[in-house]
Parts: sequence; structure tokens; C-alpha cells
Amino acid sequence: MASKKELGLAVVGCGVVGRMRSTLAKDFPGIGWIGLSDMNEKVGNRLKEDIQADFFTTDFRELIARPEVDAVIIATSTWAHVEPALAAVEFGHSMLIEKPLATDARESAEVLAAIESAGLDAVVGYTQRFRRRFLTVKERVDNGQIGDITAAVTRAFMNRMAPTGETRLTRDRRYLTPMVVSGTHSLDMCMWIMGDGAKPVSIFARSTDKVLGSMGTKDATFGVFTMENGAIWSMNICWALPKEWPGAVYGLEIGIVGTKGVIDIEDTHRDVVLASEFSQGPAYKPDDFVMEAQRNVDFLTSFPPGDIYDGELWGPMREETNSWFQRIYSGKRTPHATAAEGHRNLMLTMAMDLSAKRGTELKLPIDPEELMAGLDG
Repeated sequence: MASKKELGLAVVGCGVVGRMRSTLAKDFPGIGWIGLSDMNEKVGNRLKEDIQADFFTTDFRELIARPEVDAVIIATSTWAHVEPALAAVEFGHSMLIEKPLATDARESAEVLAAIESAGLDAVVGYTQRFRRRFLTVKERVDNGQIGDITAAVTRAFMNRMAPTGETRLTRDRRYLTPMVVSGTHSLDMCMWIMGDGAKPVSIFARSTDKVLGSMGTKDATFGVFTMENGAIWSMNICWALPKEWPGAVYGLEIGIVGTKGVIDIEDTHRDVVLASEFSQGPAYKPDDFVMEAQRNVDFLTSFPPGDIYDGELWGPMREETNSWFQRIYSGKRTPHATAAEGHRNLMLTMAMDLSAKRGTELKLPIDPEELMAGLDG
């Protein structure tokens, strides 16, 4: 068999997630060149040294324009994905974009339109799709083992370390809500499991902000979607639990009822509990983020990317990243969320926020211009 050309990879954003994915790229045999970009020169150069990357710059445009680049990972802050994504489209690169495509529905639509117009393969980082439990659930539902879905419920619990870290670098926090930033993961999971038959036609939601209102975000958002076929789905998230709450990040429960059966998923991670005299601290630990959290009890395995063993990351982000390398290197089919699904997820999470703001049911689908005008008004 003829040997394939090794690929050149650009990684925009050298923080926690960019470091994880770059480190995995270093060991993938189909990648022969790695370039990095980050606004923080110290952070970027440290990663360059650690993985022996070939190039670093503080200008992502300079990186993406390099002739060695074939594919791009966009791992910048939540609100900073649009410009590097459009730059990658300009050069025709395949992409792995951390969720969301944008924090503005109009910009998300613009990115999606650019990707589709250029005919590019771009996926969005919904890491939990690569966990064994969710893959087997998806397979069973696709095989018709619970029949037609009639009802579903999703509940996500997170401690407040996540929103504290998420809001630390920006003053514009209007769209950094629990649904847009974190609830999107559980929303994507349920929409993916329920499949093409899940077509929301309305949403009624409520939010509260008694704890995190001073940060410019919400504590919780609860909503009920109605589907085109009459099925109902309750989608709820609260990320304002005390920082001492034992879940490092996520605790999730999903129930899906069909005409022929039911699937009940407890993903709260309470089956492996560590109690220690040593504080467990926050799960995400960016260089510039300090948050005192005396957490002596921890639900192990509740950090979504996975866990460290012998200095390496093992778990769903490893699976997701390496599968993407196989996707761009050899054309392998993978469970990644498409750019279209990423845009859909943003529209649904922001529709929940708009319904909660208005206190009324919102008809779906909704135009991005109308959605943003409602949120901004």
C-alpha cells in the first residue's frame, strides 16, 4: 500500500483543551508538522517546548496561512471561535472547532454557511459522544429497540467553578449562559441519541440568577421542548451548585421513553468516590486562573475530557481527537458532531434563553436575526 502524505496541523489556542489535543497530535503517526498559536506568548511557547512543535506565533492568521497546514483545531476561548474558523475556511482546511461555532447566532450561521459553501469537513467538539455508554445507547436507539420516542428528560448538575472560570476573561457575558456554554453538551447528547425524528417546534423555558447574577450569568435554565411528532423533552441545567460539590465538572441524568421500551442513564459519577485530606481543587486549571476550592470529596471520572494516568490523558477527548485524526487522514466515518449540528445546538440553547427572558413559549425554528434581536432587546 502506498504511504500517505503526513498532515500539517495548526492548533489555535494553547490553553487546557488546546494542550490536550496538541499533545495527542504529537503521537499520531499521520501528523508530520504541528504549528501553534495563542495570544499568550508564554503559554504558547511552553506548549511548543513540551511537545516539540514546529512553529509558534501569537497571530493565528499567520499560522493558518502557513503552507504546511492541512487541518486546524480551534481551541480558543468560547467567544473567540469565529475569526479563526473563517480564516481556516479561506484556506480550505478541515477543522475541529470547540463548541460553540459562535456565541452569536448570526455569526454561527455565517460560519456554517462559509463551511458548507466551501464544501469543507468541519466538526464541533462534543466530546461526550465518544464515551462507551453513550455510543451503545445511540446504537440501541438507532436499531429501534425502544421504538418511537415519546418523552425524554435531561438533568445536568455542575458546581460554580465552571461559570467562574468561563466568565473571567470577558466583560460581555450576555450569551455566556449555562445553556450556551455547558448545557449544550447534554442537549447535543440527547438530540444525537433521539436522531433525525427529534425536530423541536417549540420551547418554553425559565431561568434564575440568584447566585451568579453578579457575574452576569444565570444559575439555571429549565425548559420543555415539544417535537414535531408530539414527543416532549425536558432539558434542565444548573451550574450554580456550591464549589465544594464533589462533581469535578458534570453530573448528568437522561431518561428516554419510547413506544417499545425505555433507556435510563445515570451519569452522575457517584460510583467512584474519593474522600481525602487533600483538596481536589478545580478540574480546569488554566495558568491565569486561581480559584480556592476546598473540595475534599470528589466524584472521580466526572471531568469530561477524561483522566490522567502516567502523565497522559485517557478517556473521551483522547478518543475524539484521535478519531478526528483518522477522519482527516484516511476518511474514516466517525460520530463527531457536524458543523450543522453545532449550529443547531446553539440555536436551541439560545432559544431556551430567549423563551426564559420573555416568559413565553417560543415557536421553532427561529431565524438567527430574530433570535438575537430578542436577546439583545
